Amino acid sequence: MEQLATLDELPTRYLHELKQSNLVPLWPSLRNVLPPQKPIPQTLATAWYFKDIKPLLLEAGELTPIQKAERRVLVLANPGHGLENMKASSVMYLGMQLLLPKEWAPAHRHTPNAVRLIVEGEGAYTTVEGQKCLMEHGDLILTPSGLWHEHGHDGNEPVIWLDVLDLPLVYYMEASYVQPGDIQKVTSSGNAHRYGVGVVPTCHFIRENASYPMMRYSWKETRKVLHALAEDQQHQGPVEVTYINPETGADCQNIIGYSALMLRPHETVQLQPRSCAQVFHVIDGQVMVKTDEKIFDLGKADTACAPCFSQIDLINTSDQPCYVFIADEAPVQKKLGVYSVRERH
Repeated sequence: MEQLATLDELPTRYLHELKQSNLVPLWPSLRNVLPPQKPIPQTLATAWYFKDIKPLLLEAGELTPIQKAERRVLVLANPGHGLENMKASSVMYLGMQLLLPKEWAPAHRHTPNAVRLIVEGEGAYTTVEGQKCLMEHGDLILTPSGLWHEHGHDGNEPVIWLDVLDLPLVYYMEASYVQPGDIQKVTSSGNAHRYGVGVVPTCHFIRENASYPMMRYSWKETRKVLHALAEDQQHQGPVEVTYINPETGADCQNIIGYSALMLRPHETVQLQPRSCAQVFHVIDGQVMVKTDEKIFDLGKADTACAPCFSQIDLINTSDQPCYVFIADEAPVQKKLGVYSVRERH
């Protein structure tokens, strides 16, 4: 493509007059905002290791009481976006949150969508619109946009989970805010039994007709499904399931998509380059994540991010299965009509 003129080629007087009128010439910046062939991502291939995070998070529990933190979180910030901007990618925010025994993180609701992937500990719960969701290792819990939610802890050990929010996108749209609330009255312990095995009561089944009919996705049940698929598809491709709205079959949330991948012992999965950034979090096991630029050896509770159009290999070098939680920006890109997949080279 032809080289375009730069700002330096324009007279100082002309630039001053443009500035006085709140005007900017497009052509000196055109190649930056519309680069040829593919984007120039700010998101960098980055990893965050739980062995580094956990002691600092526990120390935060000693330094800052929950009343002074509201949500005690260490943000997994991508240096490509500037650490102070608290982004993992242009759309995704990641944070490791700590709740200590007998603590209560007060009820609120906010415009960004959020999910919680439970990393470690037992005894805590999240209440979403009156539905009490127990937190167990590997569970995925939704706290969607505009729904009241709070966290409590009746157990005896620290509980840590991974937060994933579409906060960077909502904040960029100047639509991000929170509203405080009161302690919720628990009205339900969930309805997974209505959807869990793909059957419904004949004639008597009534749809929730809610945007989010299911808030808690049990890891124990998801793991069983992955193993059943692996047994059934021994000589086929990757074993992966997507977290969906069980009534519509659509993604469980509108902006960010979530899935769980099982890597068989010594299996390599080669992902095609996609137009969205991706996050990989190890629920159990070990995996090597190879991107175009970097290689990360991840273990249990470690997290990595890869930018758009990365050519990614996921390699299980161990004798045991590895389970990876994946978050990506595909749902919002599909809605905007900009999602694409390319061939590997």
